[in-house]
Amino acid sequence: MIAIGLSALGPSPARAVAGQTLAAQGSWAAIKFGNRCEAVARPLLPAARRQPEARAGFSFGSGRSMDGQFHVRLSRIPRAGSSVMLTIGERPFLLVARGDWAWSLGPLQEAAIIDATRAATAMRIESRDGAGGRFADRYLLDGAPTAIDAAAAGCAGKI
Repeated sequence: MIAIGLSALGPSPARAVAGQTLAAQGSWAAIKFGNRCEAVARPLLPAARRQPEARAGFSFGSGRSMDGQFHVRLSRIPRAGSSVMLTIGERPFLLVARGDWAWSLGPLQEAAIIDATRAATAMRIESRDGAGGRFADRYLLDGAPTAIDAAAAGCAGKI
């Protein structure tokens, strides 16, 4: 599932620059972009035609401003006012959304999301689209702990 092109993943302009792969295992990869690192994955099912390419990950920076921030690009744009829920194993997390992107709420939630990721085998992100229909993006978590550790270490200067 880890394919060439993971370097194009993520929510920032830093994506225009090719990244350095730090680790890749299972469905996840750790990639370094200058002073920013990410553990990233693509969902189990590819996006339908005319839909955004979904992806999820954790961002780390050398300045500790976003250590472990969870982010996801959704496969559809949620309906205005809809909740975006991340469920890891059986643990639900409410995300903050804007357009087809959603993020974790802060350091305490990010730590809980990382802990849940280490203990579970799969996660899903759910919301409602513009027509009111439910949609879900599903991810396997095999390789996620390794990618998270490698991304954190890479931005701490340990790799």
